[in-house]
Amino acid sequence: MKRFALIFLALLSSMIFPNAYADNPSDAIDMVEKGLAYVKKNSIEALIKEVNNKNPEFLKGDLYLVVRSLDGTTLAHPVNPKLVGKNMIVLPDADGKLFRKEIVEGAKSKGKGWVDYRYNNPVTKQLENKSTYYVRSGDYTLEAGIYKGN
Repeated sequence: MKRFALIFLALLSSMIFPNAYADNPSDAIDMVEKGLAYVKKNSIEALIKEVNNKNPEFLKGDLYLVVRSLDGTTLAHPVNPKLVGKNMIVLPDADGKLFRKEIVEGAKSKGKGWVDYRYNNPVTKQLENKSTYYVRSGDYTLEAGIYKGN
């Protein structure tokens, strides 16, 4: 009976939090690559519109695409529309890390990479470790991050 209860709880939690702690680096890379392909086929303006309209191609649970200009201004954010139009490059994470600045500087100097920081997970509503993959596309960055739990 205990075994059944444990299996039931595991299945239930996977249905309630389908993406919690299940993301892996390839998920973030795939999301950014999907955004880059969309830009190539359409335009950056079209991608910004789709991301802000919460197109499910660019929003899957706690995995989502963000578009930022190279000055640090958030242009598209499907989870927190209050961030759109704001430049929060000097606003640190919970541990004082200027992760947005690190993303923008990395995009300018290297073109792509990863940045680790702490951020609120929109699914679990908890502050968690996050790793974001970013790629520069012209004067913009496309970013997608995976949550790694506490």
